Amino acid sequence: MRGAPLRRPIVLLGPTATGKSAVAVDAAVRLRGEVISADSRAFFRGMDIVTDKPSAAVRERVRHHLIDTVELTGAYDAMAFRNDVERLIPEIAGRGNTPILAGGGTLYLGAVLRGLFPGPSADPDLRRRLLAEPLPRLYERLEEVDPAAAARIHANDRLRIVRALEVRALTGRPISALQREARPLPFRFARFGLWRERDDHRRAIAERVQQMLRDGLVAEVERLRQTGLGPEHQAYRTIGVRETCRYLDGMLTKAQLTERIIRNSWALARRQLAWFRREEVDWISVTGRSPEDVASELVARVRARRPERPRPLP
Repeated sequence: MRGAPLRRPIVLLGPTATGKSAVAVDAAVRLRGEVISADSRAFFRGMDIVTDKPSAAVRERVRHHLIDTVELTGAYDAMAFRNDVERLIPEIAGRGNTPILAGGGTLYLGAVLRGLFPGPSADPDLRRRLLAEPLPRLYERLEEVDPAAAARIHANDRLRIVRALEVRALTGRPISALQREARPLPFRFARFGLWRERDDHRRAIAERVQQMLRDGLVAEVERLRQTGLGPEHQAYRTIGVRETCRYLDGMLTKAQLTERIIRNSWALARRQLAWFRREEVDWISVTGRSPEDVASELVARVRARRPERPRPLP
């Protein structure tokens, strides 16, 4: 690798389809870095096309962490991620390299940048009952018992709504109050975000979905089902998996499959952007630019260590 490492770890975040992985790799080459994945599904083995994982060749070029570390039918939570990041950053720095935490998993990034509270473990019976209820009813209940949490959680984010209601039921305290007691990891991160103009972003998502289908998404999901992946597993909730399973079951046409994945990916991007807007991040536009060009700007900004306030998200 070329270049000299930085003392500060870098966070490179952004919504889906903004090229974070490619930019992180190019920046790592320039900064003698190692990438810690914050992609919420790249942890799982076998989900290569649906998560657009860095190829084996890319991972030989730049060392990556937290990819293919969890069995397909296993589970991985935000606390485990936080503990792994807390361990990895000093290890990477100890090798004289720059840690680059890159991804769009807001739950996992939140565990690092905002902190976690010592909440109760999931109650399977309670969670099953909550998941069975209509989403609008769940959100209305959250607005009643914890309006502060409801204001921060998107009305379509079933998992976070369920978790907030679960915590309220098990502790008697609102999750918003407990979250105020959380603390971020004690690292001085240089925070950067990638964004695209709206029309370009929608095109990028559509192109990415179409490329996934050309690369063999349907065959990959069919193989994952054959190896035991089902609706009860965390990995099953990945965008692209659920929709493809419906296609394989004859419930969607190929055109409907494509449209559904694009639509759900765009909805995810909007939720991610809503979350990122609350963070102090130095934003870089990727519209019409190559990953190498964006990485050059990222490296220039982080090396300059400018004291001015981060550029806000437009």
